[in-house]
Amino acid sequence: MTAAGQERHVAFDWGGVFTVGTFDGRSTQNLAERAGVPVDRVRESYFRHVRQLEVGAWSLPQFYDVLAQETGVTLPYEAFEPLYLGSIHDNGAMYATLEGLPRAVRVGLLSNNYPVVSDHLRRDARFARFDALVFSNELGHKKPAPEAFAALEVAMGVPAGQVAFVDDVQENIDAARESGFHGLLYSHEQHDRFRGELAGWLGVPVP
Repeated sequence: MTAAGQERHVAFDWGGVFTVGTFDGRSTQNLAERAGVPVDRVRESYFRHVRQLEVGAWSLPQFYDVLAQETGVTLPYEAFEPLYLGSIHDNGAMYATLEGLPRAVRVGLLSNNYPVVSDHLRRDARFARFDALVFSNELGHKKPAPEAFAALEVAMGVPAGQVAFVDDVQENIDAARESGFHGLLYSHEQHDRFRGELAGWLGVPVP
């Protein structure tokens, strides 16, 4: 750890960091296969409207109603929600790293996320390790907006300059740096290299 008063901490994105691959890609593929409709049709509607979820303008049932009407999907919402949540593919290596971080290190999350999914994550026992959770659907702003990073800094309770932000999208890393954070670009295929970079930043071993 660095000198007193200059302790270093870390905050993470969720999708593509604590998951392998993109949640959106997997969920649209799974829905298309279950419903028997072309995946391109599902994705066109999904990605055209998903911002409404990300900023909390729509509930998940509202979003699904529009998606179903536009694509011809006939599954009831009660079948869609567990399929949607079941599309999460955990990155076990990152969860192991999270659990192994020294308790003196504050840990945050800033995620462009959705109603129901954010609630699902909060119920995950592994998320108890986070000291701060910032979800775009609750905040009303999504990365790379500066408002999202300002909210993360407040939630972390320490200056941005003492926090590394981990994301798998370069645009978000650039925005984090512009907001004063130390940016670490992540790929699950290079997790060991990432651990070394994070350990170097924190000044402590990272398991």
